[in-house]
Amino acid sequence: MNIEQRAKDGATVLALSGRLDGNTSGALESQFLQLVEQGAARFVFDLSQLEYVSSAGLRSFLLAAKKIKTIQGKLALAHLNQNVKEVFDMSGFSAIFTICATERDALEAVG
Repeated sequence: MNIEQRAKDGATVLALSGRLDGNTSGALESQFLQLVEQGAARFVFDLSQLEYVSSAGLRSFLLAAKKIKTIQGKLALAHLNQNVKEVFDMSGFSAIFTICATERDALEAVG
């Protein structure tokens, strides 16, 4: 998995590509927590290039959601492909997260 980080409209965009699973979820968690420690509180996860998410990957998203709630920040997900969307739907995560069709919509949601 690759994580591309960029700042846009006052938010931190993390674009994930590849597979988010037990082997890669730790990298996402540590990068996310480091950004929070540095003061970031508004996040958009761009999942347009994420091919697969496992239960370990879902746990990483849940950790992020809990941390965001603790710091009273905002988090939105953008561009879920059909496979990833199905995993979110089946696990009930679609009800937990703000899911947007585009990055622009997600940036407005965390604005």
